[in-house]
Amino acid sequence: MLYLITGASGSGKSEYAEDVACYLARRDGMRYKLYVATMEAKSEEAQERIARHKRQRQGKGFVTVESLYGLAFSFPGEEKAPFRLPCLPQDCVILLECLSNLLANLMFSDKRSGGQATEAILSQVRQRQRLCRHLVIVTNEVFSDGMLYTGEVLEYVRALGTLNRLLAEEADGFLEVVYSVPLWLKGDRIWQF
Repeated sequence: MLYLITGASGSGKSEYAEDVACYLARRDGMRYKLYVATMEAKSEEAQERIARHKRQRQGKGFVTVESLYGLAFSFPGEEKAPFRLPCLPQDCVILLECLSNLLANLMFSDKRSGGQATEAILSQVRQRQRLCRHLVIVTNEVFSDGMLYTGEVLEYVRALGTLNRLLAEEADGFLEVVYSVPLWLKGDRIWQF
């Protein structure tokens, strides 16, 4: 199943997504929880955010896969990728943290257009979704800041909006976290914690 979790920066969405992934793994008896980290440590602020996220998920049993360009890892029996996992896809929950970083990496570091990056991400998500029981994706709500963007930043914001909309349509569960409170926008609330 696909779960999309959005919210503003600092809303608590990442911690909530970790709790969702842990719950799903426990409920369904899955041995592995994969945390796909996409943030590039280009600045001091990014380094601190990465460190905070590592502390936050400490002791939760996640296997961290640092993959700046998406779900670029392989399970046993799949074609080789930069990182090979020790488990079968049906034995794990995947948490992608986060979609907005992944899009930025593809557009600004890998020099893809918004359309190319969107297609690449959708392809990766759909491929993993077919193989894994649960895929939890964290994304950012960046559209209500009142800013007027131009050029590459406008293309990025539009691409993220497109990704968020398409994945929300495909998701089994879609929610926004506001001040650590989850607001369900689609799907049944299937867990309590």
